[in-house]
Amino acid sequence: MIETTNTAPNSTSTTAKRGVPLWAQIIVWTVLVGLLILVGIILGKRQQGTVQRGEKIPDFSLNLFSGYEYQSQSNVKLSDFRGKVVVLNFWASWCKPCEQEAAEMQEAWKFYEPDGKVVFLGADYVDTPTEANNYLEKFGITYPNGPDLDATKKNPISQIFRIKGVPETYIIDQNGVLQFVKIGPFASVDEIKSVINGLSQ
Repeated sequence: MIETTNTAPNSTSTTAKRGVPLWAQIIVWTVLVGLLILVGIILGKRQQGTVQRGEKIPDFSLNLFSGYEYQSQSNVKLSDFRGKVVVLNFWASWCKPCEQEAAEMQEAWKFYEPDGKVVFLGADYVDTPTEANNYLEKFGITYPNGPDLDATKKNPISQIFRIKGVPETYIIDQNGVLQFVKIGPFASVDEIKSVINGLSQ
């Protein structure tokens, strides 16, 4: 007697294997590639170091602290100062070396302020408004100042200049071209003036 066996597949014991939909794969790979590109850009900027003399500085804006406005303006852009020398100083209230040059920066500003050919801008780096204002008051600083890492700003100025720390000062000529970089504090008012005088004639 021949026995027959049922060879029909058992639908309950096997499950169909389904792959990830093509559209989902495309999205995942697109996101991964985007992240890799972003990381590459960031690393590339870090390896470049700070901006170099002779580079054209892209336009940027700075929201100013109350009481430190420029000619009643609470927001300024670099392009507002075409035709003027711009002294951009990055500082912070927690930065001890910044204190070494604070009085000299203010004295230099008072020297150049009357003729209007030179503008000083202070960019407060990674700080709190209260501490920043206490610092400005302590050293009697009167030139325009504002927070660099403002919550409303997508591209902080410090990223444009690729700063490594504070204080750092960048002096930009009348055409928006960087002409001088100072890493660390200035030693004297005369040192500040010697750089500016060559550009503000």
